Amino acid sequence: MKKLIVIAWLSMVIAGCALSGASKKADPYAHMVRYTVASDFETVRDQAKDAITDRGMVINNISHIGNMLERTRKDLGIGERLYLHAEALEFCSAVISRKMMETDPHNIVFCPYIIAVYELPKQPGKIHVAFRKPQMVGSDDSRASLKAVEKLLDDIAREAIE
Repeated sequence: MKKLIVIAWLSMVIAGCALSGASKKADPYAHMVRYTVASDFETVRDQAKDAITDRGMVINNISHIGNMLERTRKDLGIGERLYLHAEALEFCSAVISRKMMETDPHNIVFCPYIIAVYELPKQPGKIHVAFRKPQMVGSDDSRASLKAVEKLLDDIAREAIE
């Protein structure tokens, strides 16, 4: 009798999970935010740069990821072209970063921030602007500071596609 009760209980748990959506596959892009706009790469990239510098921040580095991958693809003779254009803009905010690290000095791993701007060969004229979502970790204050980082990145990405 106990065995039947356990089996019935397990069946209810499994059914409940299925109804609640627990059986759905995880979103493979849940770690990032991506916006897409019909435009040209240079315009969107420059708008992203302006959105960063207009907030008083300095772009520390521009990674020319698309150029590097294309150059090495040809040098190595492997793979297809991955991007028509792809750059990552690296920057930091003295104010937001300081608050983030004051809440938890280990949050240093979330700095610098990076906004990627790219165009795929199979989708010319569709420019993607994306960033990694910071993980909401630590104390309530830490999570609040990381939400401020995510909002900053989202504001910049949205401005880049306007």
